Amino acid sequence: MSVRLIDGALLAEVTAEAQASPRLRKNRNFHPRDDYPGHRLLNALEPGSYVPPHRHLDPNKDETMVVLSGRLGLVTFDGQGNITGTAVLAPGSHTLGVDIPHGTWHSVLALCPGTVFLEAKSGPYLPLTGDELAPWAPTEGQMDAAAYQATLARLFATPAN
Repeated sequence: MSVRLIDGALLAEVTAEAQASPRLRKNRNFHPRDDYPGHRLLNALEPGSYVPPHRHLDPNKDETMVVLSGRLGLVTFDGQGNITGTAVLAPGSHTLGVDIPHGTWHSVLALCPGTVFLEAKSGPYLPLTGDELAPWAPTEGQMDAAAYQATLARLFATPAN
């Protein structure tokens, strides 16, 4: 293994991959395998990429996100889908990251092109279960997902954000 620098060139590379992806997002894993116990990755999101509201039920699946470029909107919810909080995360700002405890309903969205964040959580990677996907929100690929994502984006449309 060799040292990997996280620099502007790497952020530009993963951003270009996200822009070319049909899902408008791409991750660059630093962990060697999906079953590795510690996951560290860059996650590039472009505006319009829909991350359905979800939670991680495994008590070992708290996740930390630190924004390296762009602006990331964070939305948290209660179990009925009511919004309990929003935050704008951006490098050099007052709030540049978040630590999300397991069991917390949340979604994130890119507020501008070139949004990349460093994410850390425990492995192994396992797809979200039915109990971890919000029953009150569309899943990725459903017809109303784009409209729901646009509703979340409007939460950040004020000049203060």
